[in-house]
Amino acid sequence: MATHEWLVCPTTSCYNDGPRATNEVNRRTTDAMAMRIGVFCSGGDAPGMNACTRAVVRAATTQGHEVVGIRRGYQGLLEEDFYINAANERLMDARSVSGIIGWGGTVLRTSRSPEFQTDAGQQKATAILRQHRIDGLVAIGGDGTYRGAMALARFWDGQIIGCPGTIDNDLVGTDFTIGFHTAVNTAVEAVDKLRDTAESHERMFIVEVMGRHSGYIALFTALAAGAEIACLPETATTAEQIIAQLHELRRRGKRSIIIVVAEGDELGGAVKLSERLDQLGCPYSSRVVILGHIQRGGSPSPNDRILAGRMGDFAVESILAGKTGQAVSVVSGQMTLVPFSEAASGHHTVPADYVRLLDVLAQ
Repeated sequence: MATHEWLVCPTTSCYNDGPRATNEVNRRTTDAMAMRIGVFCSGGDAPGMNACTRAVVRAATTQGHEVVGIRRGYQGLLEEDFYINAANERLMDARSVSGIIGWGGTVLRTSRSPEFQTDAGQQKATAILRQHRIDGLVAIGGDGTYRGAMALARFWDGQIIGCPGTIDNDLVGTDFTIGFHTAVNTAVEAVDKLRDTAESHERMFIVEVMGRHSGYIALFTALAAGAEIACLPETATTAEQIIAQLHELRRRGKRSIIIVVAEGDELGGAVKLSERLDQLGCPYSSRVVILGHIQRGGSPSPNDRILAGRMGDFAVESILAGKTGQAVSVVSGQMTLVPFSEAASGHHTVPADYVRLLDVLAQ
């Protein structure tokens, strides 16, 4: 990953882990005119989006700036669907986000917008942002959200900062994304329960988790739940290799087996894998469980609440420091920024040492 300049914020209370940036444009401080910052969630929901929204609102309003909550992502922007507060204003304040830190989903709701993907849609969004005097945007979402931000920047001269809200943990340039830890916790809890039945019946469960392009959820779930095998999009695995491993585990006296499969694995998911293993003479009676969208819901874990809070606050400080066209990232525990073009350039691959660790521990 490229080395990125550390952000120095205009207030003494924010992050100051590196040299002062030299090319800040349109820099504003709390002494300047108050800004109006929009915040929205886009794409798939992720636990912790509310905690991030809360942080954006409170970080901005504490410093005298206004926050406009845009409901239903880019589509809501096109329809001017704004959050209305108790005073019937199109603004969010500290009380607007009271108590939401532990809520799953997103109070601003989310959606995908085919209309926004067109030049006409992006130009319409630009006109609406100007009409409502919005100076900056905090976009919470995944790679599609980031690509939308880049497209909007072709027409709109405001500042845009992204926060990585996706359970897949597949964005380049950040160690973790908002919602990932909670999704893993949910999957591990399910696998722990399945292990009880697997042990009782000497059975194998093939558990499919989310991850179209990334095996992070599958790998971390497998490690934390003590699964024997994980099938990931990043690793080449054949059904024949799995059968050989299953026979060896049976020879060693293994009575139950858990295989965790990412939905985007090249073997085609849990159902197809189960069918293929049966054809090859699987030594265990097997059942398939697809966890599906249950992984997106639920109260965010403490890790996700803290990460979301840090990222939302850093996004606001980045806008106040004149930054734009970049995504908030966490690298080795430190907040930094990554250009949208890099963050959405591919998929964050799983660490090879974690894959090796699973092989060592699955005996």
